[in-house]
Amino acid sequence: MSDSTPLLAISPVDGRYRRHTAPLAPYFSEAGLIQYRVRVEVEYLIALHAAGLSQLPALTEAQVEGLRRVYVDFGSADAQAVKDIEKTTNHDVKAVEYFIKDKLAPIGLEDRAEFVHFGLTSQDVNNTAIPLSMAEATADVLLPALQAVRDDLAGLAEQWKDVPMLARTHGQPASPVTLGKEFAVFVERLDHAVAQFEAVPFAAKFGGATGGFNAHHVAYPDTDWHAFADRFVSEELGLHRSHPTTQIEHYDYLAAWCHALQRIHTILIDLDRDIWHYISLDYFKQKVVEGEVGSSAMPHKVNPIDFENSEGNLGVANALLGHFASKLPISRLQRDLTDSTVLRNVGVPVGHSLIALNALRKGLGKLLLNEARLQADLEAQWAVVAEAIQTVLRREGVEKPYELLKALTRGKAGIDAASIAEFIAGLPVSDAIKAELSAITPHNYLGTTGA
Repeated sequence: MSDSTPLLAISPVDGRYRRHTAPLAPYFSEAGLIQYRVRVEVEYLIALHAAGLSQLPALTEAQVEGLRRVYVDFGSADAQAVKDIEKTTNHDVKAVEYFIKDKLAPIGLEDRAEFVHFGLTSQDVNNTAIPLSMAEATADVLLPALQAVRDDLAGLAEQWKDVPMLARTHGQPASPVTLGKEFAVFVERLDHAVAQFEAVPFAAKFGGATGGFNAHHVAYPDTDWHAFADRFVSEELGLHRSHPTTQIEHYDYLAAWCHALQRIHTILIDLDRDIWHYISLDYFKQKVVEGEVGSSAMPHKVNPIDFENSEGNLGVANALLGHFASKLPISRLQRDLTDSTVLRNVGVPVGHSLIALNALRKGLGKLLLNEARLQADLEAQWAVVAEAIQTVLRREGVEKPYELLKALTRGKAGIDAASIAEFIAGLPVSDAIKAELSAITPHNYLGTTGA
């Protein structure tokens, strides 16, 4: 059996669920991280040439193109070449530096080799490469997946906007709603949470060994290195530059990104659990997949496995995101290596998120509305119109209407259309008001969503 088979993967993110997480590999795999490091180093070298340093003549368009091809054409063989260099250096970023230096001769830039990684520390590369990979993975993969779930929910909210449903507060029958409104609630929550998520900047550190451009300044004291870094990080990489810093990025924005994604996941866990309950109430049937087994012992079972899968993976993602958010902003003095090993896992919660989003969409696509069951539940709970009746009676000045309806309905069995009609008939109000009250049923007492 090949060592690369998903069957031998330790984590289900790269094993059982690889078909879901494969789109994240270019961003969060080790090969992907190496490519982002190469990209940062190459773009930095190009930016140095544009800074007007006396030892660096301007690059030709062909040379710029040749340099960028180093990371644009980067493939698995290149990633392995970097790993082979690392066997000697025992340092991943230094291996990237040597790899790039080996690529300069064909471009005619071998004399510029010592300006590769000039004045930098590893974290100037890591703390730009990683947020860049996160920014692009978020934009290219995660946000479209979230948008797809949101659109599915919005479609169901519209489809079921006129379907009445018994609400439950504290698990007990409550004033009816429409099924579509309940789905619209999650659309609205997601819209706000995703907007907050998108608003979090992707921050980068770029400032030398301890944040003060010491090496750069001693070599070129007349260059404004902070202005250079601001331009490079924002214009070339599209990131927000943190300044001043220690050797590493503060990670405060990364923590905010984790917290914002946690809130999105928490909303979706709430959705998963609500739908799970609706299925258990028989409000939804599920499309049967040919050949699929629901239980190894009970042949009849059609379990809500997609929503359970989604909930479980969202929980794992949130546990990791919580650790990142609480750990990464803390470092011993100017730097320790605990952030390095943690950041290597940043793609894992995103992988669990993607697995969960795909499972949720699959589950939503299998829902079959059992409207007869919703109608039966409403018909069995005529007591829920008590709120409506007592409120109209308040309007009409009837004395203690709440207490009247409480005595009629609270904790009582057998409240049906007939018992409500009998109660209305005995009220000290006009026939017009009695007609108004008699028109209220559990099926039409739905309020308004304001839409």
